[in-house]
Amino acid sequence: MWAELREDARGIIARDPAARSVLEVMLLYPSFHAVLLHRLAHALWIRDWRFLGRAVSQTARWLTGIEIHPGARIGRRFFVDHGMGVVIGETAEIGDDVTLYHGVTLGGILPSVNSGAQIGVKRHPTLEDGVIVGSGAQVLGAIHVGRAARIGANSVVTRDVDPGATMVGIPAKAVRRAVREATTFCAYGVREMSDPNAPPAGVPSAEAMARRIEELEQHLLALEARLADAEGRPGAVAREPVDVA
Repeated sequence: MWAELREDARGIIARDPAARSVLEVMLLYPSFHAVLLHRLAHALWIRDWRFLGRAVSQTARWLTGIEIHPGARIGRRFFVDHGMGVVIGETAEIGDDVTLYHGVTLGGILPSVNSGAQIGVKRHPTLEDGVIVGSGAQVLGAIHVGRAARIGANSVVTRDVDPGATMVGIPAKAVRRAVREATTFCAYGVREMSDPNAPPAGVPSAEAMARRIEELEQHLLALEARLADAEGRPGAVAREPVDVA
């Protein structure tokens, strides 16, 4: 057990430059305490000591600000950086070397609005090894997040994520797919990436199109005025300018 605890602590040190020693991590890091108490709560849960398991998980929540249901399955070297406000649901499954940041929810969605709270129904996500979920992100439902995928901060993910993909936005969209697994740690799930809401190459943005429409309207008004002068009738009534701000 001591070797496993040291492995957890060293996993945190490898991903957090602020961590200086195994002793510091074991004594002062809420993530370490939350995972340690979760292992106890999970051991009680799978032995059908459900009330005691929930009592231990609730105690961990009070102490660390990290809420992990005792039924959740968590792999080795799991790290919740900063920790506060993280929620992990009952049927969530987490692989090895996964990192979550503060405010992350691995939440549950029932398969059907009429299914009710059925015991044993898979309703929370599965995260494979090496996944990183940025602060404030919501990963919802019985979806599968592939190995080494990245979820950007404040994204909302409701569909399966391919291995190595980087997801950002609401709803989250893939902005990049890694050809091979990343060799360096990616804090907050963010790398150099394009805007998923930006138009494709060669297509003008909405702002550019609005400006062009205003230019064409002004040109049309000028042509109408010239035509009215040529025909000797009153000019066209001026229109209000278009606000493109």
